[in-house]
Amino acid sequence: MSTACEHLVVDQGVSAKTPEGCEGCIAMGDGWVHLRLCLSCGHIGCCDSSKNKHATAHFHSTEHPAIKSFQPGEEWGWCYVDEVMTDRVS
Repeated sequence: MSTACEHLVVDQGVSAKTPEGCEGCIAMGDGWVHLRLCLSCGHIGCCDSSKNKHATAHFHSTEHPAIKSFQPGEEWGWCYVDEVMTDRVS
């Protein structure tokens, strides 16, 4: 995977707002495939394989640039702005 951009350099220790799942899907009574954590505010959204794509929608509405996987055992991150992925966000 590629080298991280400036948005993915450091995880500022944000806490998940809804650790039980995707905020949007929970509010709708819907399900998701995988979860993503916004590194700016802690929003939990569903991935683009999920029908509602709440993580990407959150980026478009807030311009928060980076997410990381919220799946157990996964440490990768993605920057929407620079379209860069990293295999380690700590």
